[in-house]
Amino acid sequence: MATVNLTAATFADTIRRDGIVLVDWWASWCGPCRMFAPVFEKASEQHPDITFAKVDTEAEQLLSAQAGITSIPTLMVFRDGIGVFSQPGALPAAAVEQVIAAVRELDMDDVRAQLAAQQHSA
Repeated sequence: MATVNLTAATFADTIRRDGIVLVDWWASWCGPCRMFAPVFEKASEQHPDITFAKVDTEAEQLLSAQAGITSIPTLMVFRDGIGVFSQPGALPAAAVEQVIAAVRELDMDDVRAQLAAQQHSA
């Protein structure tokens, strides 16, 4: 599956989908972003059941600020509408595969219970 470009108008609907969504926050002038792009694209081809999306931080500055992006590239992962991973830096292919495997293995009922407990105690 090819990557999709996200904008402020499409971001929320995309990350709220059931399943796994990987979001690459990038900019064209960013060297590490350009190095990470083929790794991200290859992973998208190997995992057609996952949504791979990109946000151009230059074009979407308000969205980037709202998401708390302070360093690019940043990889965020959502599962069933819940943010479960966020890390800045250009990850090597093996690390992307580890992240995907870990997210696939998450017990989402447990994740939701932990979130509810955190919100209750806050």
